[in-house]
Amino acid sequence: MSQSHRRRIDLIQSPEFASDLDGLTLEELRRRRRLCADLDVELSYYRRLLQGRLDLLAFEVRRRAGEELRSLLEALPEVLASWTSGEPGLPERRVPVEVPDLPQQGRRAVDQALADDFLARLPEMSDAELAAVQQRLAEAEAGVSRQRRAVFEASDRIQAELVLRYRRGYPGGDAALPD
Repeated sequence: MSQSHRRRIDLIQSPEFASDLDGLTLEELRRRRRLCADLDVELSYYRRLLQGRLDLLAFEVRRRAGEELRSLLEALPEVLASWTSGEPGLPERRVPVEVPDLPQQGRRAVDQALADDFLARLPEMSDAELAAVQQRLAEAEAGVSRQRRAVFEASDRIQAELVLRYRRGYPGGDAALPD
């Protein structure tokens, strides 16, 4: 498969993406940094969507257990506002609120998890069905989080190379600064 047809996450996770950086041009380092930043925004967006759905399901589980007296509709603003963007083990990153340019829906686990219309059938779902949906969403969220970690690691290595060049006074070393 050619480089141009590989998924961005596959490119970033490949060992050569963030190795031997000292041999790359500043233009190539900038391109890779942008690729990491774009994918981070996309993965952050997917993660927020998955986490929101997980929060809704957790509320429904609590409601069914008698721990919540309100309906999901009554509690919706509070449920959705309670989610924080901090992810254990990952640095806090500022993520734009706008929807990123997303690839077409495909066969990825995140696409399948987000395509589930469970909210429309939530009242009729059995506890077992609810647990199965939670499991699928949690697995998709864990996969997205693993991908984000790989993006962060590659991005940090690239940024370190750019900073090193800047400090050493390489021509065009200003690449360590945001584009």
